[in-house]
Formats: sequence, structure tokens, C-alpha cells
Amino acid sequence: MSLMLRHEPAKFGLSLDAEGFTPLADVVDALRTRFTDATAADVIAVVETNEPDKRRFTILDDDIRANYGHSLAERIAQQVAAPPALLLHGSHETALARILVEGLVPMRRQYVHMTALPDLALRVGARRGKPVLVEIDAAQAHAAGVTFYRANESFWLADSVPAQFLRRRP
Repeated sequence: MSLMLRHEPAKFGLSLDAEGFTPLADVVDALRTRFTDATAADVIAVVETNEPDKRRFTILDDDIRANYGHSLAERIAQQVAAPPALLLHGSHETALARILVEGLVPMRRQYVHMTALPDLALRVGARRGKPVLVEIDAAQAHAAGVTFYRANESFWLADSVPAQFLRRRP
């Protein structure tokens, strides 16, 4: 589903709206080309049980979308919101020095991903090496004009976060 909703929707005959949504029925139809007995209930089960703390997908009414991590040319719209005072970004030891000088940038993604949950941030950071937590003074960054977006209950997004608002979490 990530390939379908984050990276190559056209390959599966799907088109996404500006917020990344597509009809759930179309996703089920696309899945049935490979899994003939796929149902909407199966898709809902994946959304609810696959890494539920990361909330990778959202179903709203009869539509579904991937919440973040898109590699599409068109940027997926997110809801602007005031962040909590402190957020965390999980990264790896070898990237830390660059982050503390250059700030957080989305790299090959559409947004920088952050969370208020230390365990979740550490898991994200561990994907590419020894994990480190970067602490973000989100209140100060927001006051200085950095725009934050609320992706879901677990994740916050930003276009970028300048280094002056970052420090390694001890």
C-alpha cells in the first residue's frame, strides 16, 4: 500500500487529490489484481494494525491516503498547526553533526518528520545506524516563523527547521 499511496499511484491506476486521498474502493480494486480476495476490511485492518503508533495511513469517509513519506513530485497538503513546545527528531550518529550545522531538511521526502514520543523517535533513528535524538525547540521555531503541520497523533511535520532551534538530546 505504501508503494501505491506514497510512491507510484499511477502504476496502480490511482490518482491522488491535493491531500493525497484516493477512493478506498479504487485501492481495493488495484489490490485485487494481485490478491484476488482483497477487501476493504483487509485494507482497514492493515491501517489499524500495521505500526499503529506511526499512523502511516488515514481513512476518511470512503477515501484513504498515506500520511507522509511521499516521493511524488506534487507535495501533499498537510494541516498547519501550532506545535507542542518540544519535539524530537530521530536520526543516526553519523548525520548529527551535519544536522546541528545545517538544520533539519526533508532530504528525499516532502517534509521533516518529528514526534513528541522519545521511543518512537529512537526507533525511527535506528533505521540507519546508532540512533540519536535531536531536540527541537518547536515553540521558539514556531514563534520565529517555522510552519508546523499536524500529520496525526504521533507525528509533526515541517518544511525545514533551522539549526538554531536544535540540540542533541542528552
